[in-house]
Amino acid sequence: MAIDMDLRQGNRTGSPVEILGKFYKTLRDLPIIWVSILLVVLVIPAIFAPIIAPHDPYEGDIANRLDVPVWYEGGSWDHILGTDRLGRDLLSRLIYGSRIALFVSMTALLISATIGTTLGLLSGYFGGWPDHIIQRVVDIKSSIPAILLALIFVSIFGPSIFIAISIIAIFLWNRYTRLIRAETLSLRNQDFVARAKVAGCSTTRIIIKHILPNVVNTLIVLATLEVGTVIILESTLSFLGVGIPRPIPAWGVMVSDGRNYLAVAWWIAILPGVGIFLTVLSLNLFGDWLRDHLDPKLRQVQR
Repeated sequence: MAIDMDLRQGNRTGSPVEILGKFYKTLRDLPIIWVSILLVVLVIPAIFAPIIAPHDPYEGDIANRLDVPVWYEGGSWDHILGTDRLGRDLLSRLIYGSRIALFVSMTALLISATIGTTLGLLSGYFGGWPDHIIQRVVDIKSSIPAILLALIFVSIFGPSIFIAISIIAIFLWNRYTRLIRAETLSLRNQDFVARAKVAGCSTTRIIIKHILPNVVNTLIVLATLEVGTVIILESTLSFLGVGIPRPIPAWGVMVSDGRNYLAVAWWIAILPGVGIFLTVLSLNLFGDWLRDHLDPKLRQVQR
């Protein structure tokens, strides 16, 4: 009987359900897959683009236009992923497109996070009329569509990378304001803030030295999750022609350029779309992992 019990327990331990459970726990505890995808698709190509790109992303050759990828009959290793309608190497444009995506997302997030966090701290700490004014501005901003804002900016200043960054930063700052305000409201009445006031600390010092460090975890998680939103927004604006201007090799521009060739050269539009999909998916999953590990309440629930 004891031997039979041991055998049954051993079978349960090695069951497919147990194995899948352990595999999922490993993925949850160590986001190796998502970080690897980010490194391969976004970070490494963006940093080492001049080294690993086989061709100039702006240089075209009409004689080689719409060349098929290497896995098709007639494909060439000189253009592994084929070429676009102007004969430009698609792999090189994808690699340089990751650099555009990383630069735009990081710059826009830095600007929007700085503005939104500052306003959120001021709104939550002071309350009263500053809070009412800031929140009404947030409400007005939330009612303005990003596409309409983009059309207004582009019609005035023309399309450029910096206009795209400005549009995205203006579109996202209110999300930081609302979240940081809520966190500040819960912190301003804590004992450590009261002790800092009694000790004679200035308002600026209390906000910077005592409240801001306590909202940094929330800020990091939100910024990580917003990177995917920024990439999607930048790609959408570029696809509509109000974001990154041509011939800069942005992923959204590449999808827009290839939409008329889906029947004969699907790789021009699909491959940049796959890059956007993998980047946003891995960023969102990595952001979920980061939230689970930085939020002490979630850590207690998991235990």
